[in-house]
Amino acid sequence: MQRPCRITFVFISLFLVSPYGEKTGNKVTNYNIGAIIEVDSRIGKEEKAAFEFAVQSFNNDVSNNHKLSLYIQNSRRNPLLAATAAKKLIEEQEVIAIIGLETWEEAALVSDIGSRARVPVLSFAAPALITPSRWPFLVTMANGDSEQMKCIAATISSFNWKRVVVIYEDDAFGGDSGKLALLSEALSDVGSEIEYRLVLPPFSSVSNPNEVVQDELIKLFNVQSRVYIVLQSSLPMTIHLFEKAKEIGLIGRDSAWITTNTISNYFDSFNSSVISSMQGILGIKTYYDEGTNLYKTFYPQFRRTFRDENPEEDNFQPSVNALRAYDSIRIIKQAMDSDENSPDSLLKNILSSNFTGLSGEIHFQQRKLSHDPILRIVNVIGKSYNELDFWLPGTGFSKNNGYVGYISADFTGTVIWPDGSKLVPKGWAMPTNKKPMIIGVPARTAFEKFVKVEDGKHPGQKNYDGFCIELFYKVVNVLEYVLIYQFDPHNGTYDELVHKVYNKTYDAAVGDITILANRTTFVEFTQPYAATGLSMIVPVKPESSAWMFLKPFTTRMWLVTGSILIYTMFIVWFLEHQSNPDFRGPWNNQIGTVFWFTFSSIFFAHREKIYSNLTKVVVVVWLFVALILTSSYTASLTSMLTVQRLEPTVTDIEWLKRSNVKIGCDGDSFVRTYLEDVLKFKSYNIENISSEYKYEGEFKSNRIAAAFLELPYGRVFLNHYCKKFTTTAPTYTFGGLGFIFQKGSPVARDFSRAILKLSEDGTLMSLEQKWFAPSPECSANVTEESKTDSLSIHSFWGLFIISVATYTVCLLLFLAYSLKRYWNHEEENNAGILPLVDESVWNKAMRLAKYIYNGKVCVRGEASAAPRVPDIYKWSSPTWDYDRSSSHISMENYEVKSQAESEIGIQLQAHN
Repeated sequence: MQRPCRITFVFISLFLVSPYGEKTGNKVTNYNIGAIIEVDSRIGKEEKAAFEFAVQSFNNDVSNNHKLSLYIQNSRRNPLLAATAAKKLIEEQEVIAIIGLETWEEAALVSDIGSRARVPVLSFAAPALITPSRWPFLVTMANGDSEQMKCIAATISSFNWKRVVVIYEDDAFGGDSGKLALLSEALSDVGSEIEYRLVLPPFSSVSNPNEVVQDELIKLFNVQSRVYIVLQSSLPMTIHLFEKAKEIGLIGRDSAWITTNTISNYFDSFNSSVISSMQGILGIKTYYDEGTNLYKTFYPQFRRTFRDENPEEDNFQPSVNALRAYDSIRIIKQAMDSDENSPDSLLKNILSSNFTGLSGEIHFQQRKLSHDPILRIVNVIGKSYNELDFWLPGTGFSKNNGYVGYISADFTGTVIWPDGSKLVPKGWAMPTNKKPMIIGVPARTAFEKFVKVEDGKHPGQKNYDGFCIELFYKVVNVLEYVLIYQFDPHNGTYDELVHKVYNKTYDAAVGDITILANRTTFVEFTQPYAATGLSMIVPVKPESSAWMFLKPFTTRMWLVTGSILIYTMFIVWFLEHQSNPDFRGPWNNQIGTVFWFTFSSIFFAHREKIYSNLTKVVVVVWLFVALILTSSYTASLTSMLTVQRLEPTVTDIEWLKRSNVKIGCDGDSFVRTYLEDVLKFKSYNIENISSEYKYEGEFKSNRIAAAFLELPYGRVFLNHYCKKFTTTAPTYTFGGLGFIFQKGSPVARDFSRAILKLSEDGTLMSLEQKWFAPSPECSANVTEESKTDSLSIHSFWGLFIISVATYTVCLLLFLAYSLKRYWNHEEENNAGILPLVDESVWNKAMRLAKYIYNGKVCVRGEASAAPRVPDIYKWSSPTWDYDRSSSHISMENYEVKSQAESEIGIQLQAHN
């Protein structure tokens, strides 16, 4: 059994020890300070150089009345050795403070000793969650790891990786300083999880680290995830880890590596051979500003000191611990400037420090740094690394190290991955132990065209067939890798199948599984391969009606057609009634004649003669309109009478509930629950029907009045029973049909991509046509969409506009010419006559109306043969002459010829 994942941080401590109040003759006080570090490591060498340079600079300041003596002890990263060294420094050297301590295990033990001796301890290490009250004299110059774990989780989320492997070196106490718990929580917040933990033994406890590391790394080939997070590791273990990982092929295609700042902070300290084994990895570094004046002053002196003491090193860039070492001396120096020199006052002065040092802002709150540092994501390339995005605590990714500018929730930098490509690794691969995926298949399906499970020839053998199974085979062929799987029949409901994937009984499930919101909480669905919803299937009956002859046109179409007919009648009568005797006489005769003429003209059965050419234009347009309408009507009615029209027996869900009739559904699916909880059907009115072949019998025996099926099943059912059943009522839509996998499974994403590809290249449609082809009688049958609908005005509005416009133009032309002749006649009739009495407007209007209606004009006085309206176009058959009489004008009345006299006049004029 593996031990829990642990992360260990290495820190260097410096202790300056000096007896309080001991003065020399020149009143200069000497103080001793202790430092506990791993002297032999690269980091320890940097810290030692930084400590010595800081103490030397402090002692060379002539204004100081204090002198520091530095005593360095080697902890060798062993907490017990660190504790022994601390006790020795306090008892023998009488140090006033202890600084350094690279790991939290060292710091915890030394803090216990320091708190009992009332000696402040400045540690470069900190636990994930510090408890200040336990160590009253502990001051940490590092922060917790909460923000760093959030940064790693956000990076994982940006690349859409769902599962990761955590690697860490176990510490001496079997702990991980709480980092693993923080990482697991941060990953959970972004929808990812830890698939596997690889715990390496402490480096100091192994005799052959190469062999041990290789044996542990080989275990990772049996894990699906290829995203590795190195949570904590000592530098020697880190070197062996990456060299072996590259050697056995774990650093390469499809893989991604991320290191925390316990490793990344020391990238500058690694030599070129170590860096070459880490190509393409991402690291999280604690950010510090190299552009300050303080750093520019510090760096040349540090470089000179470090190079003189370590000529074998080829990299002289200081790590963040070297900067903290320098800042810790400055903290002690400022704390000693107070007049009080007791341990409590020294601790108080240390906690009141407030300045900007090499490692950043120095200000303590609750005995730790008051702010989380800015983090920098780097990418190891070549002999060094490229700096990518910043991580701003409480904000997110940024392109700069300030809180003003571009802020993003996702990682935006361009990464060169271990295989040298910029293409994001998929982060997983099939395990090499060839353990097959156990895939559940529903064995109790109502529609066998989707999934069918049968017994094979041999005992225990099962045959799997159906649309979903064949689609699965097509998807597997599209994948870029070999998927080893094994089907297992599931005899239960679909919700039980989903739960088996959730509790990892199955790795996945293939079948006609509906995507529902509550199911996505437990499992991960692929892209839907079929749309789904809930439809109501009911029996049909032939549609019959005594008013079938009215259905070719809609009601509005009939009204508009009738209006056009009446308008045509009016125009024909108006243009003909003055000159055509067939359109004169009593009103009832005129209406009957014009109606008969207009209607009979459709069939060319009219006997009346047309005189006006304007009327002829109107009739031509009307005949064209009538031809179009009668042809369309005949075709539509013929189609309706020859094609069988079926209508559903039930159209309303509410009627089903009010009538308390029974309905049917598939009891193994979610449909029954949906009918009860959402549509509010009573449970005892819902019948479970297990097979598609039983629905017809249930309908025939009148046990159910309607069946509720998911949309794909309804289509399959109607493809065979299109003449007996139909779908009605609104369709309630759902998420579609899809395959399911365990949460975070990378295979689900590849399946979704493959389904989309099969949909785009037409393979999915071909499968649907193969499995869901309609029966012969239904393939030749007219579908619901092809039924003839009633013709509406939208198909004829252009024709109606043309006809109405033509009629109106003819009417206006007739009126315009009539008015012109009328005014000419008035001018001739009234020439040279002085009117004795002004004629009222009403009389004038009445006289004009009578003129237009009768074709006569009434004059004042005795009138002789009042002229009729002439042949205004000289197109009409009769010819009318106007004759004006110069009879005496009588003011008492106006004489008008009678209608009989006018007709006689017309006949006489015709003979003349």
